[in-house]
Parts: sequence; C-alpha cells; structure tokens
Amino acid sequence: MSRDHDPPRVPQRRLVLKGAALAAGALAGGPASAGAAPLPPQPEPPPFVNPLVRQRADPHIHRHSDGGYYFTATVPEYDRIVLRRSRTLGGLATAAESVIWTRHTTGVMGAHIWAPELHRIGGKWYVYFASAPAESVWDIRIWVLENAHQDPFAGTWVERGQVRTAWETFSLDATTFTHRGSRYLAWAQHEPGMENNTALWLSRMANPWTLTGPQIRLSTPEFDWECVGYRVNEGPAVLARNGRLFLSYSASATDHHYCMGLLTVDADADLMDPAKWSKSPSPVFTSSDTTGQYGPGHNCFTVADDGLTDVLVYHARPYKEITGDPLNDPNRHTRAQRLGWHRDGTPDFGAPVPDAAPVSDSVKESA
Repeated sequence: MSRDHDPPRVPQRRLVLKGAALAAGALAGGPASAGAAPLPPQPEPPPFVNPLVRQRADPHIHRHSDGGYYFTATVPEYDRIVLRRSRTLGGLATAAESVIWTRHTTGVMGAHIWAPELHRIGGKWYVYFASAPAESVWDIRIWVLENAHQDPFAGTWVERGQVRTAWETFSLDATTFTHRGSRYLAWAQHEPGMENNTALWLSRMANPWTLTGPQIRLSTPEFDWECVGYRVNEGPAVLARNGRLFLSYSASATDHHYCMGLLTVDADADLMDPAKWSKSPSPVFTSSDTTGQYGPGHNCFTVADDGLTDVLVYHARPYKEITGDPLNDPNRHTRAQRLGWHRDGTPDFGAPVPDAAPVSDSVKESA
C-alpha cells in the first residue's frame, strides 16, 4: 500500500501532474535516497490523459523512496514481466519499458504470466505474479522473484519459487503489505469444496515468499454482482487511511460486468480475525455508459506527484461488447484518477473518468 499512516488533515488537492511538487525525499533538486537507484533524466510531461498505459492490465505502481513511480502490469501475450519508471505519474505513459523476466518454455512458470506486483522489502526487490506450467495452463499458482540490486532494472532476478498455500488449487493476484510490524499476504484462491471460482485470503508471512500461521478467508462471492459469469473475488489491494484498512477487490467475469468491492477493518483490530472485517453489500466502482469505460477493476493505490492526493489506478476497456473470450481481448488499458473521500472517512471511488480528457482537468477540488 502507498503509506502506513493517515495523510495530513488538509483539503484534497487537485490531481495536477504538471509542475506539482514531489514529496519529501523525492528527486526534485536532491539526491536519491540511500540504497535507491537514480532515475534517468526525463522531460517533464504534460498532464496526461487516460488511458495512462495502453494494453496493460492488472496495473501495479510502486512509489519508491527515490520519489519515482515504478510500474508493472499484465501484457496481452501473458508471456513476460515488464517494468517502467518515471519521475512523475503521468510520465509512465511514455517511459521506456524493459522486460525483466520471461516465461519458461517448458514446465512451471511457462504460461499465463498474470498480475505482477513489484515490492521493496528488506532492501531487496520482489515481484509476485501468477503463472501455470506450460503443459497445464490452468494450474495457476503464485510465484516470487527476488533482486538484491538497488536498481530493479539491473542485477539478477532470482526465482524464489512458489508461495505455498493450504491447498494446491487455482491461486493468483498476490499482494503484500505491512501493518503494525507484521507482513501479510492477501491473494485469491479456490477453496476445495466451495462453490466458487476464487475467494480472498490473508496470511502472515515468515519471509517474502513463505506464509506462516493460519490463512483466513476474508470474502467469498455471495452477492449477485460478484457472481456474473464467474463467482469471483480477486485482485486485492490495501490502503491504510483514517484509522482503518480498506481492501478493494474485483468481482465477476472480466467483461463489462467486472467491478470492484470493498472490505474494511479497524486499524486496531486483529486482521487475522475474519469477523473484524466488514464487506460493502454494493460494488464501489463499476462500468459507466456515461463515460464509456467498461469492466473497471484489478486496481492498486498510489499518490499524485504532490505526495498527498490519493490516486486510484485500474484497468478498463473503452467499449462494452467483446468478440470471443474476454481474456483474448488485449484492450484492458491502465487508467488513473483521483480517489475521493466521504465525510465518514471511507473512500469515494466515483465513476471511471472518460478517455481523452486531461486527468488534471477532470479531477475537481474538494474540501
């Protein structure tokens, strides 16, 4: 998640991506933080328009201590892991893209390279991703890469292996976060005997690739909007704000029915007690005929260049009707927009913003 503390009590700022001041420790006029790789020089981009990055689904952005944005996502070929970085959020649109790892030609990690996430843990870089054996493409599991170099574009990516969960079943979409001194993994997995495709799970971690203690079910598809086409809860993302942890997730088939739900827990609660989590009975982010965005989901959270304004990053398609299997349609594009807040301290996702309108112009100031 972007930060483990509440933001300063200031008005939400307009998401201006040109000329905005970077947060403390960023690269504006100063050296990179200790242990962080320097970012290459880049011209300051104008305010961007959505889509931010075309044909990149399941986006994940890591705002590093050097002030830069590090981006990875699923590519339509499902065969490799790519990485971009930029001094600004909008600069990711034109930043050079590097392939940091490619699927195996046979055996494990040979097919369906999905939903990579980049994290910095204990002075090393880690990528969590889903994949299947080349010979059994739907036996999808969670895998981890590690890079000890300070620059994730350099060094060697070591395959740390599979994250072993309670069952050898379909599992994917792992994300990791820390809370009150403990590291956790949240992910989606099919539980044997359950009439669903995937539910959401949580476990503490002994190290970046090993779970420890019990794993608890946070949510399973139960509402109609979670069960269209497939009974799916997947793509968890965690944000700590206002004395609570919010876990967003995606539900239903990956066509225009794809949408997002929300779980909430008090920051003082035992995260490993499922009863402490509450679930929104309605989706919080859905397709919009008005703005022409369909199937929004598999999100992450970051902050704008000002270091304060919360930003929702997600993928969506610019059309409703799809020919054939939605997984074969490449046009799930990465998008970003300001994340608002209700007066009760809960996130206000709003609606997906339209393409072509500058994001800095389409985000309104709010108190």
